[in-house]
Amino acid sequence: MAYRTGTYVAFDGLGETDPTKSDFRYYATIQAWSANKNINFRITNSHEKTYAVKDTSLRTTLYARIQQRLRVSKNMLVILTDDTRYTGSVLSYEIEQAIDTYHLPLIIAYPGYSYITNVDSLSHLWPKSLKDRIDNSGTEAIHIAFKKDCILDAITRFSVNGEHLSSGKNYYSRDAYSHWGLI
Repeated sequence: MAYRTGTYVAFDGLGETDPTKSDFRYYATIQAWSANKNINFRITNSHEKTYAVKDTSLRTTLYARIQQRLRVSKNMLVILTDDTRYTGSVLSYEIEQAIDTYHLPLIIAYPGYSYITNVDSLSHLWPKSLKDRIDNSGTEAIHIAFKKDCILDAITRFSVNGEHLSSGKNYYSRDAYSHWGLI
């Protein structure tokens, strides 16, 4: 088995070919933070460990590439927004595979929030595949604000090789968000 060092970033592309019209923009933000030498943020991106998949690729090719990337991932960063679809997106498949097959802890980030202290209040944003797994035991997840310091802390700490989470509804304390200057 490959050594698991990467973070798999997942989001709903919303069926768009124009990345500015989908949640791809948040993935692009993470890539920009990681590429900027003046920002303390580095990520080993699982998407960069295999060949790119084109929008015209067959679904079987896409799913095979997703599995290759998940196999070398230590965790999954899931970006959820008001636009995330409840069913019918590749994101649902990615979540199912990450939890059921590869047993990855999820770091669930919500753009537009400065802090997260009530996980259940965000459940309306969860795709069905995520909701079903959070409602059952065995899923490890932490829900965080889509903020650089929160994401960096979570991807560094919670992984198949690192700290484990007690359930699917973990979150940082108000003190943690205060320490990061977000409250």
